Amino acid sequence: MNTLLKLIHIEFFKLRRKKLLWFMLLCAFVMPFFAFLYFHYFGEKNVNPMVFYKWSAFGFTQFIILPFVLGMLCVVVMHDENRYHMFQQLWIVPVNKLGLFFSKFFMIFLYATVFMLLTAVASILFGILPEYFSFSWNSTLLLLERCLEIAVLITFSMLPVLALSASQKGYLFPTCAILIYIFAGFFMASVCPYFHPISCTSILISRNGIIPGLIMPKELFPAILGIFVWSFGSVSFATIALNKRK
Repeated sequence: MNTLLKLIHIEFFKLRRKKLLWFMLLCAFVMPFFAFLYFHYFGEKNVNPMVFYKWSAFGFTQFIILPFVLGMLCVVVMHDENRYHMFQQLWIVPVNKLGLFFSKFFMIFLYATVFMLLTAVASILFGILPEYFSFSWNSTLLLLERCLEIAVLITFSMLPVLALSASQKGYLFPTCAILIYIFAGFFMASVCPYFHPISCTSILISRNGIIPGLIMPKELFPAILGIFVWSFGSVSFATIALNKRK
């Protein structure tokens, strides 16, 4: 446990120096801003807060923007280890390979949490300041709850990308795989959502019909099972890939 905490601490200081990662946090404001423009264009007032949040946090942010940002983060944290030949030095120490993998996973989870909290704050401000709706504790707490759930679930959904990045020395193939992986999850959400972890996430987030207009299957267990199977398979694949590293 102490070794894992030390690895997480090291990863935190390494990410602090990457200005690109701070810049990517601005993507959290993209969909709240477009939601503001959308309702401003149609001149709508007295909007249901959940309808606004569907556009700002529960739509493209969940399906495309956050997965893409986290996917790029997965590639960056693994590619740097290869680029500066850090793996060879870490294996000499020695460092637990699975512990190294989970330290990077934990940092991605923290990044996703910060990203979704920024999205939640931006969604509230872009909705309340133009007076599209009034402040309500119920809708605000529900938004924060679902945003934190999205951060957790999408982080687990990106384990296959992190595992693939761990197995590759380059960054081109994992980057292309990110795009295929994300768009597959987006399109499978309306066809067979239980077979892709990102589409499984949408089932869990939209439970109890809280998101107007988003109709998803009501069975939650297959969605949880789908995310678990993908996560377990990804960790197993990463373990094998890292054990082959010299």
